[in-house]
Amino acid sequence: MTDRVEIIARTERRRKYSDAEKAAILAEADQEGVSVRDVARRHEIAESLIYNWRSARRQATAIASEPLEFIPYGSIVTTEPAPTAPVPAPQVKAAPSSTPMPEDLVRPHPGARPGAIDIDLPSGVRLSTDSYVNEKALARVLRALRDVS
Repeated sequence: MTDRVEIIARTERRRKYSDAEKAAILAEADQEGVSVRDVARRHEIAESLIYNWRSARRQATAIASEPLEFIPYGSIVTTEPAPTAPVPAPQVKAAPSSTPMPEDLVRPHPGARPGAIDIDLPSGVRLSTDSYVNEKALARVLRALRDVS
């Protein structure tokens, strides 16, 4: 009597689907009279993947349709930056064949804070930023501070 053991190893890798492929599969699954199970079998993917894509699409649509809103946080005090000695521009040695960079692409010295804004919140917290702040990141910070207070 010989004991025989069969080992089945899967060597498949996770497949990455492009946005166009996802949209085509979802459009097919959204047709009237078509079941997700049939679409999943045709494309050899799990049904749950189609449901996950549908859920992600709903969430993206909901986020995109949310109106932007102003978040009131009390008074906003803008101050003029204190006069400082002018900072000399760093010396850059350019190669003879390179073209000079346009001035609007060169950031000022790291110590300079153009457009400084200080926001005093009712909780006593002071939030300081400058003109380089990412607006979406600032909105997230303000929302988080609102939710904490």
